[in-house]
Amino acid sequence: MASCLKKVVFLLLLSSLAAQQHLCAADPTDGFTRVQFTDENRMLQKPYDKAPEDRYSKVDGVEKFWIYTNDKPFKEGSPTRPRTEIRITGHDYTSGVWQFEGNFFVPQGTSGAIIMQVFGAATEATTLQLRVVNGDLKYYWKNVVAANIYSRWVRLNVIHNVSAGKVTIFIDGDQKLVVNDHGRATFYFKYGVYGALSGSSDYMESRWKGIKLFKK
Repeated sequence: MASCLKKVVFLLLLSSLAAQQHLCAADPTDGFTRVQFTDENRMLQKPYDKAPEDRYSKVDGVEKFWIYTNDKPFKEGSPTRPRTEIRITGHDYTSGVWQFEGNFFVPQGTSGAIIMQVFGAATEATTLQLRVVNGDLKYYWKNVVAANIYSRWVRLNVIHNVSAGKVTIFIDGDQKLVVNDHGRATFYFKYGVYGALSGSSDYMESRWKGIKLFKK
């Protein structure tokens, strides 16, 4: 009996220590300074022939973005794919360490949609694209950053260290991926929904809340 009691006490101590370590774990935003971000820093890009309310809404702090795969591009004559995105303005950067934070929700069925980007690069258009592919969140079409993301809120943190040339991605506070960027440029953040060149579902949607920017 005494031996069994000791085991129970030992297991309880281990559980308590694990909980304390979790509570004390570093947050991705530790050491960063929050940057002012208001509606004035939000530039909506949507199909040029649609009114904003036809592809975007904001209710109780939740932004909803949606497109159809046959929608028009954001401006007439553009060869790009359809999008409804926020292009963050007033915080373009060429140096330093910058961080984007947001909570996203992608409903079942959306696939082939790019929901967050770090725009700008020396060798291509973007430094980072996060794509929803059959329920997984991927780095471009490559690494799985988070699996089974459908129909739940997910916290995303993206840190871009320009001088180191590194991008670090966190999901729900846990580091998931570190990759090289694509060279020096003028960078900015985008979020919403953009139809990929192939594999896009007919309807694509993402929802966002709690958008914050930080820098060092």
